[in-house]
Amino acid sequence: MWSYFLRRVAIGIPTLWVIITVCFFLMRLTPGGPFDFDAPVPAEILANLRAQYHLDDPLWRQYLDYLWNLLRGDFGPSFKYRDFTVTTLIAQGFPVSLQNGLSALVLAIVVGVPLGIVAALAQNTRRDYIVSAAAMTGIVIPNFIMGHMLILIFGVWAKDSIFHLPAGGWENGALTHRILPVLCLALPYIAYLVRITRGSMIEAMRANYVRTARAKGLPFRLVVLRHALKSALMPVVTFLGPATAFLLTGSMVVETIFQIPGIGRYFVQGALNRDYTLVMGVTIISAALVIAMNLVVDMLYGLLDPKVRYDGR
Repeated sequence: MWSYFLRRVAIGIPTLWVIITVCFFLMRLTPGGPFDFDAPVPAEILANLRAQYHLDDPLWRQYLDYLWNLLRGDFGPSFKYRDFTVTTLIAQGFPVSLQNGLSALVLAIVVGVPLGIVAALAQNTRRDYIVSAAAMTGIVIPNFIMGHMLILIFGVWAKDSIFHLPAGGWENGALTHRILPVLCLALPYIAYLVRITRGSMIEAMRANYVRTARAKGLPFRLVVLRHALKSALMPVVTFLGPATAFLLTGSMVVETIFQIPGIGRYFVQGALNRDYTLVMGVTIISAALVIAMNLVVDMLYGLLDPKVRYDGR
């Protein structure tokens, strides 16, 4: 297993390097620059700004300098937040995104997986139709619509009731300010988990070894929990790998709608302002998390499926 782990890490490093390279040159080749949206300034001042941030160097030199700084753990200065480095901004925003992402992930798993199992065990009944219809609704409604719907319902219509919740802001992570963004983040993933769990559970219940266990007279509960569930969770774990990375790095849409100071919102602002280093920093963190979570998923396969071996046999 450890040899497989080390091979995957060895593959992940050049993969991350390719992502960094592509993102770097795409950002530099995109029309516009970090100082083009400021008030008109004399050409001499603009030249001094570009020289200060080494934007007047040849592109290959900028690229090599950026890689060297990355190896030292330096993401560089932000071009728009003049008194902050990208490392400082990520350190401020990532804990906020992490809190919301972990809460949304737990909520999605606790609600989505059991509902998917319930729907699968009651296939083609009213219960199955209701759960599947609700899940499909959650999938087709995008976050930017769901967020505004939640604000309208709980922030406006329920203003004078006990169900009133703040429509935005962070307030140092107060619980009332976290409920709506966490719910908005979790709803699409609940819907996806319901659909994935339902499909994989139906397939697992039709497997020969499950039919054999039922024919031997094992209680239905034990058949589901001990035999069918492990196999059914394989597609769920596969989905949760990249989904966890996306949730932990924050949703750009949700954080913008609810005015949450997470790294997802920093990414949006950085892209709009052509803040090269800020966009690069958030992209690198997100890509590294996706690679790491996919590695975790591969390791979990060995625990869920006895047929999966990483010892080369």
